[in-house]
Amino acid sequence: MKVQTMSEAPSFAELFTPKLVTVLREGYQLRQLRADAIAGLTVAIVALPLSMAIAIASGATPAQGLYTAIVGGFLVSMLGGSRFQIGGPAGAFIVLVASTVALHGMDGVILATFISGLMLTAVGLLRLGTFIKFIPFPVTVGFTAGIAVIIFASQVKELFGLTLDHEPGELLEKIPALWNARESLTPAALAVSIATVGIILGLRRFRPHWPGMLIAVGLAALATALQQLPVATIGTQFGGIPSSLPAPVIPDLSVEKIMAVLPAAISFTLLGAIESLLSAVVADGMTGRRHRSNCELVAQGAANVGAALFGGFCVTGTIARTATNVRAGAHGPVAGMLHAIFLLLFMLVAAPLAAYIPLAALAGVLAVVAWNMIEKPAIEILLRSGWGRRRFWVPRSSSPSSAT
Repeated sequence: MKVQTMSEAPSFAELFTPKLVTVLREGYQLRQLRADAIAGLTVAIVALPLSMAIAIASGATPAQGLYTAIVGGFLVSMLGGSRFQIGGPAGAFIVLVASTVALHGMDGVILATFISGLMLTAVGLLRLGTFIKFIPFPVTVGFTAGIAVIIFASQVKELFGLTLDHEPGELLEKIPALWNARESLTPAALAVSIATVGIILGLRRFRPHWPGMLIAVGLAALATALQQLPVATIGTQFGGIPSSLPAPVIPDLSVEKIMAVLPAAISFTLLGAIESLLSAVVADGMTGRRHRSNCELVAQGAANVGAALFGGFCVTGTIARTATNVRAGAHGPVAGMLHAIFLLLFMLVAAPLAAYIPLAALAGVLAVVAWNMIEKPAIEILLRSGWGRRRFWVPRSSSPSSAT
């Protein structure tokens, strides 16, 4: 049996050199740039409505979702250990972020994100990324399914256009509150949400390469503006979105505030590490490449710090957007960097149009996301498996149609 010596162990440079450097060393020409530009544009079209929807469901503003996708997504691709990883806001964080907003306000979320970024960087530098794989698969399947249920419940109010004086955060309290508000249902909002879901599913079935979510949200916004439908929109709820990035600001780093948000920061760190490395593994399975897990965690840390400085929230590797990037023909990390630049251009040019997007349409997007998050075949396999048997399953969310 051969024993690995210290001289054979990977060097620091081998462990932490970003994949961007590796790709550029291999030779990067116009052909590769063209492929990355097409893939980056494709992913940006998917990420645009999704980033705003996730932000709203998390208790943030749609603009903060875009800041997170732009700043965090750029840094994840530039510094990461995966050729194809796409970073940004993820559905799995909705519950954690929303609960942190309720407890500590948005300033607390930004601070927790900042601290989580430092923690993720430390985890990567300590080379602990390889231990993430020992988390039992049934735990991740059950956790994701639970999150999906809570996400859907959080969107019922907008899906049906209900009016509530106060919407409880706890699921068991939320359900009776929503039921008691059933008489306030807005038919126009329900029609918009049903049409949004129908367009997304229809395009997925008959035109799978079309950006179904963006088309559905765009048509909903157009119908709302032309018909003057009585539904809540980004404009009426948030006053629209700004047409530029804000100036970076360091969050309040007082000891008292740090101790208050520390549990949330730890939760962000654990979930971010798991979600990001799972996404990198899915990309490896699709391409035959190998990611550098500890380098990826360092990049995730830098991305969370960067997003927090610009007023964003948690950044992680997103499985469906990463898979979309692969399927769109990306060559390397430049595609992810261009995806962030395209999002910035969309915000600079089309910010006034975002005011017409109905919240019911974004709720419909998240309803589809929640359904896709539940790994139904995996759950079936786990239920059929005996306690003493171990099964392996490749997540269905590796398909680009499962946008989370």
